[in-house]
Amino acid sequence: MPGPVTIRALGFALLAIAPALSACSSVIPDAGGGRVETTPRPAPAPIPSPAPTPTGSTRPYTPRPSESGTVAAKPIPATPRATLAAPPVPASATTAAEAGVIAGPEYADLGISAAQASAALAAFRLSCPSVMRRADVSGLTQNADWNDSCNAAKDWRDSDAAAFFTRYFGTVQVGAGTAFVTGYYEPEIAGSRTKRAGYDIPIYRRPADLIDVDLGQFSDDLKGKKIRGRVEGSNFVRYYDRGAIERGALEGRGLEIAWAADAAEFFFLQIQGSGRLRLPDGEVMRIGYDTQNGRDYVGIGKLLADRGELKSGQTSMQGILDYLRADPVRGAAVMNENPSWVFFREIVGPGPLGALGVPVTGRSSVAADPKYTPLGAPVFLSLDRAEPNGLWIAQDTGGAIRGANRFDSFWGAGNDARAIAGGMAGRGSALLLLPRTSIARLIRR
Repeated sequence: MPGPVTIRALGFALLAIAPALSACSSVIPDAGGGRVETTPRPAPAPIPSPAPTPTGSTRPYTPRPSESGTVAAKPIPATPRATLAAPPVPASATTAAEAGVIAGPEYADLGISAAQASAALAAFRLSCPSVMRRADVSGLTQNADWNDSCNAAKDWRDSDAAAFFTRYFGTVQVGAGTAFVTGYYEPEIAGSRTKRAGYDIPIYRRPADLIDVDLGQFSDDLKGKKIRGRVEGSNFVRYYDRGAIERGALEGRGLEIAWAADAAEFFFLQIQGSGRLRLPDGEVMRIGYDTQNGRDYVGIGKLLADRGELKSGQTSMQGILDYLRADPVRGAAVMNENPSWVFFREIVGPGPLGALGVPVTGRSSVAADPKYTPLGAPVFLSLDRAEPNGLWIAQDTGGAIRGANRFDSFWGAGNDARAIAGGMAGRGSALLLLPRTSIARLIRR
C-alpha cells in the first residue's frame, strides 16, 4: 500500500499444509493482499534494536474465556469433474500462457445454478473498471478483450446472467487443470480504540521507518525483486520480526490504531489481513491491510503437524486456536515462530477490498495467482467438496496463492463463513472463463 486496502487471501487450511511461502527471505513476501507499496520512503532517525529477551521469557497472552473457537464445518463430499487431457507443462513455465491452455466445454455444460451466475455477474461488474485498465501478467488477455463483456455487464440483468456468460465467454483449462482451493473470511474479534482492561494487544499502523526498496532500480538482474527493512546507522537492515515487536520494539511511538482483546484471534486476523473489531459499545471498526514487515510468513500449523503436536482433524484454524489457548505461554512462543507481522489501517466505507481495489463478495470472490489467472476473470471450480463448486470471480491475491489452478475462496463474515473457511481444503479441477476474443487468439483450431 498505500492505495486500495486489500484483504488477505490466505485460507486457514494453509496454516497446516503450506510450507514457508517465500524461498528468499530478503524478498518481500506478499503477506497481506494484492498490492504492496514499492516507493521508498525517506528514513527517519534510526531506532535502536530492542534488547534481546532471554530464552523462555516470551510474554504469554490471556485468552478471553468468552471467545470460543467455532467448530470447522463438516465437508460436504462431491465428485469433481475430470480434468481435460493436456500436454505436459514445460518446467520453465511461469505464467498461464507459458503453461499452455486448451479449450474447455461451453458454459451451458457446466451446470452452474442461476443463483451462482447472478452473484458472479454482480461481482464481475464491480471488477470491470479495474480489469479494463490493468495489465494482465498471465499472458492470456489484453485490455481490449474485456471491452464487449464489460460494456454489456453495465446494464445486463443479473437474473439473466447465464445468457451473459454464454454469449461473451468460453472456457479454457490452464496446464493440467488440477485445482487446490482453500478458504478465507473477514474475521470479527473483540477490540477497543483505546487501551483498557482486557484490551492490551496493540494493533499498529505502518511505521514511518519501514522502507520498501525496488532492487530493479539498481540492477537489471534484480528486476521484480523488492526488499523491505529500515535504516540503522548507515546500514539498511531487516525490519523487526514478530518476536521483537511483541517485546516492545514499537512501543511509545503512537502507532496504535486500536487494541485487541485476544492475541490468538488477532494473530489469525493478521493472516487474513482484514477484519472487524467489535468495540465495547457494540460498534464495529473495520481494519484492513496496510503493509507487512518484510519477514517470511511461516505456517505454524505445519510446524505443529510436523512435530506431531497436532493430530488429524486438528489442523483447521479452530484446532490450532484450541492448541494455542490450552497453554498461553506455549501458544505465545509458537505464534512468534511466524516472524511476519501485518500493519493495519482503518477502513471507512465499503469493504473488505481485494487486489482490484473493489469489495470482495462472500461466496463469489476468489484469490488467485495473477500470473496464472487474469484478475477479474470468472473461474469455474469442481472439487471433492461441494461448498465451493460453481462460478467465482478472481478479485484478490495472497502470499500463499501461487501457481496454476490455486485459489482461495472468500466466504464473507460471520460464524458460518468462519466455520467453512477455517477448514476449507478442496481438490479437483478448474476452468477459466475468458473473453471469446482471447480464446480465439490463444487457441487456433
